[in-house]
Amino acid sequence: MSQLLLLIIAAAVVWRLYLWSRAPHDGPTRSVALSLLSAGLSYPVAMPGGGTGIDTVAGHGAAKLVQNILLLATVYFLMCFYLFSADGQAARRRARWEAVVVTAVAVAIILAAVSVPHEALAGSFSTANMTISQVAFFYAGAGLYLMYALGAAGRWSARYARMSRRPHSTGLWMTALGLGAMALACAVRAAFVAVRWSGGSVPPQLTASVAVGLVVSSLLFVAGITYSGVRARITAMRLWLRRRRDHRRLTPLWQLLIEVYPENELRPASRGWWDRWRARGVHRRYHRRIVECRDGLVDISPYLVHGADGPGLLDLEPAQLARRLRVAVAMIENGAPAPGQAVALAVPEEADQNADVRQLIAVSDALRLTA
Repeated sequence: MSQLLLLIIAAAVVWRLYLWSRAPHDGPTRSVALSLLSAGLSYPVAMPGGGTGIDTVAGHGAAKLVQNILLLATVYFLMCFYLFSADGQAARRRARWEAVVVTAVAVAIILAAVSVPHEALAGSFSTANMTISQVAFFYAGAGLYLMYALGAAGRWSARYARMSRRPHSTGLWMTALGLGAMALACAVRAAFVAVRWSGGSVPPQLTASVAVGLVVSSLLFVAGITYSGVRARITAMRLWLRRRRDHRRLTPLWQLLIEVYPENELRPASRGWWDRWRARGVHRRYHRRIVECRDGLVDISPYLVHGADGPGLLDLEPAQLARRLRVAVAMIENGAPAPGQAVALAVPEEADQNADVRQLIAVSDALRLTA
């Protein structure tokens, strides 16, 4: 589970940093990128053995302090995302005020951490000695701020989800649920601190259950904020694959027409090998091939008119049209004059590009079968 969460967070960080690089002055984009970056840096420190290097250099407990500071930064930048999304002067003032608050909390837990022996913070939340007031304040102060910030962000997420449409609303609801669950877990952990500070005890199973809840809610949160982007990428990938496939399926028709009318071949924008795989290059080659096939069909159509003694040209089945195209090519190669005028060929009943492409592919597939 830990490796899966780390992989998901790493992918989300890389994606959001890429989006930030494309819009460096956009406040919401910058805030999400910095929030995920802070989370991505804090999680390896929190993993078993992850803070060993920091503790070795700065003393035991330093890794715990770094982890909590990064968590504070994570939720602060998350709040900034919603504040900057409001795009108002009041929102910017609120963001500056929240920066003062999170800085004060960070300074307070730093002072609490340095006022106790290093070993006091070396363990985990479940093993820390909460009867030491500074240790209890360290965990409670950080936990209460996390509860406040996560709860506020969760409410804003739910508000935006109600105003949005799918698929954006789906991702926002996932984000809101994840944030709300994390805020609840932080509140429960703060209650645990109070109980243990007063001398009571908390069952280990209960502490472990809350820790699992934090992991699951973190996964839900990360999935929510990346849902729209991932879904858009999947849709774009499906379109890329379909157009590459359709481009190949149009090859028999395209080759037949280009051999007769080579002047119809449009000049490619790029001849680099990478253009065959880039999304922009695939889409450009796809549309170019459609135009070249349509131009070729218009040019060759006068040679098909003489054979329209049965059904009209518009009513020809793809297999029939494929046979007549081969006859027309033979006539052109023999130097025969065009017996008729240009007419439309392989025209679909529906007036949209997808139907047009399907009609062209049907003729091209028929040519492949009759080769």
